[in-house]
Amino acid sequence: QVQLVESGGGLVQTGGSLRLSCVASGRSSKGYIMGWYRDIPGKERELVAKTTWSEGNTLYADFAKGRFTISTDNAKKTVYLQMNSMNRAETDVYFCNGDPRRHLLQTPGHVWGQGTQVTVSS
Repeated sequence: QVQLVESGGGLVQTGGSLRLSCVASGRSSKGYIMGWYRDIPGKERELVAKTTWSEGNTLYADFAKGRFTISTDNAKKTVYLQMNSMNRAETDVYFCNGDPRRHLLQTPGHVWGQGTQVTVSS
């Protein structure tokens, strides 16, 4: 079973940057497409970005393009989300996600981390 543990959340000022980390454990974790999602009140979690481990294929939500970067460190089995030029509306809990399907899809896979709180202050 794949397990995901996020870290790196915290308080950042408007316009600032934050980097989230997600460590994946489990023998089959490299077979998963990794992603970051955030909660939307009253709706399903919203895709932020997704990536494959090796090929470098990525998928970004429109709001994330140009400001956020998803990357991996295969040796550390860690996925990162670098977030720049953040705004207050992006205050949220961000979740790491593991998707066993073989394509980059908007919808999440079934494996979730516990989430990490990001707060953007004015």
